[in-house]
Amino acid sequence: MSVVPLPRRAVLADLVPGALVRDAALVVGGAVLTGLVAQVAIPVPGTPVPITGQTFGALVVGASLGWRRGALSMLLYVVAGVAGVPWFADGTSGWLGATGGYLVGFAVAASLVGLLASRGGDRTPLRTVGTMVLGNLVIYAIGVPWLMASTGSGLATALDHGVVPFLIGDGIKILLAAGVLPGAWALANRLR
Repeated sequence: MSVVPLPRRAVLADLVPGALVRDAALVVGGAVLTGLVAQVAIPVPGTPVPITGQTFGALVVGASLGWRRGALSMLLYVVAGVAGVPWFADGTSGWLGATGGYLVGFAVAASLVGLLASRGGDRTPLRTVGTMVLGNLVIYAIGVPWLMASTGSGLATALDHGVVPFLIGDGIKILLAAGVLPGAWALANRLR
């Protein structure tokens, strides 16, 4: 029995010509985009975690750039923010506090979403919804334990402060991505 390798499917970034310079520009651009949408921040009373555009940015960057570039972009976002670039929520920067797990989760989620996108997970609205839900679950899976550890709270409190207030907003962001990504593919296919 022989194994036939599956052809690699493109992500949106693969449609941009060039190689190393393109990849570097896309990684930096993804980090900057995430930093910009992080400035859309709404404080949530009783929790250190605000509602932001960061999750949307991280997941769309992952889907658009693919797993490697998406993860590198989010790692750059986190490292630069820790180093002092004021692009975390509300223009903050510095060492990762209670929300650090969500930030670290962006890199893992961007990687997963990018991998799924390279397999067609962003080509239709329904597939995109599934891909983005999985990405959000990864962010929560890393963010909630970090929140628990940094605040000394139990699981119920961490879920109350770090998940429940964000479900509706994440649902809206997922629906937005389900329109944006397949729409971008339709446009890209029409222009080719």
